[in-house]
Amino acid sequence: MTIQRLAILGSTGSIGCSTLDVVDRHPERYRVVGLSAYHRTGQLIEQCLRHRPLVAVVPTEAAAAEVRSALREAGLATAVRSGAEALCELAARDDVDSVMAAIVGAAGLRPCLAAARAGKRLLLANKEALVVGGALFVAAVEQGGATLLPIDSEHSAIFQCLPEDRSSWARRIDHIVLTASGGPFRSADPATLDAVTPAQAVAHPNWVMGRKISVDSATMMNKALEVIEARWLFDLAPEQIRVVIHPQSIIHSMVVCRDGSVLAQLGTPDMKVPIAYGLAYPERIESGAPRLDFPTLQPLTFEPPDPRRFPGLQLAWDALRAAPGTTAVLNAANEVAVEAFLAGALRYTAIHRVIATTLETLVPGLAPDHDLDDLLDLDARARAAANAALKEVAR
Repeated sequence: MTIQRLAILGSTGSIGCSTLDVVDRHPERYRVVGLSAYHRTGQLIEQCLRHRPLVAVVPTEAAAAEVRSALREAGLATAVRSGAEALCELAARDDVDSVMAAIVGAAGLRPCLAAARAGKRLLLANKEALVVGGALFVAAVEQGGATLLPIDSEHSAIFQCLPEDRSSWARRIDHIVLTASGGPFRSADPATLDAVTPAQAVAHPNWVMGRKISVDSATMMNKALEVIEARWLFDLAPEQIRVVIHPQSIIHSMVVCRDGSVLAQLGTPDMKVPIAYGLAYPERIESGAPRLDFPTLQPLTFEPPDPRRFPGLQLAWDALRAAPGTTAVLNAANEVAVEAFLAGALRYTAIHRVIATTLETLVPGLAPDHDLDDLLDLDARARAAANAALKEVAR
């Protein structure tokens, strides 16, 4: 058996930790070559001591010095580097076969592009690579000969329902249905949402996730981003992507075929399942997730999203039909608004208003042949516009 050499970008987040959990179950299959973390240096040090990677990457030289000192004291020869360029170098290393891209936000775009251009097996848990990168990212995957495997539970479910021959997908698919739990406020009175606190918003009923994505789940902006991601992953028109609320989170998404058949992937709400599928594709390996016990399952229910509770969801289809780059503006505005909400500087219900105001005031202006620098410039302009909208809305 050939050992798969793995780099995990965002190793201290929930996806990164779950990936290492799956890897621990299969030491004969995987070798951790590199790890990266943003601010949890203590946890990164513990991961390095356990998995002994060749390289670890952190954002700043100060953080690198801290990690370097701890590892040196423990007698570990892991090279510790810092900065965005070091992250890209890790993603493109010759001795890395697979890259788990689990960095949250637009910051993950550059290393994802580096991995794609280097032809890696790219396990994509970073929505923003496609939401922001779009056509540029898809082109990099094709040109680099990379293998793109979705890790989001919904997109993994769609992928698992489709044959390996991608050229047949267009002939098979009528449309896809992304399921959503509805988050903690699925049945809340819309009039009460103005008083929602960050602690309430991150208390997801089914999934254990980071704070930002938990807020996105509460607002269903995560589903809006997944709609955009699905358009690029599966080469679908916006009208071929639909969303339904499924509170039990047992069916992770569905493919409706041209003959009317519906293919669905079911499982417990545990990210180790899509992670294990991505790591071993096209094989199946033990994930460590609990099995479904059908006789004891609660009834599976479905309902349409309520636009009063989730006004941001429709923005996905609007952005896909708008000028190129609009999805990048949507993403940047959401990141700014959610950060302000988590910091206590913005009301929960104002998150959508910041996003909508930013989309109204900023015209992307991307050229058809835009490159990464153009996208990063647009991201910066969108964040400036969102911060201006934040000040206006917060008055």
